[in-house]
Amino acid sequence: MSAPTTYELLRHLADSWGLLAMTLIFLGLCAWPFRPGARSANETAARMILHDDDFGGTDNG
Repeated sequence: MSAPTTYELLRHLADSWGLLAMTLIFLGLCAWPFRPGARSANETAARMILHDDDFGGTDNG
């Protein structure tokens, strides 16, 4: 049996540890809006669509 080539080594690394890293990043990004300190930023983003800068209007919040 011959030694693995650089391509095969990197392919194995991407298939195993790369998948784990991408899964952890995905789960972290899904959980990010639900962290305790994000409430005010989430409320601001939710009300931003109601704010009208062009005509001087304000939101109702």
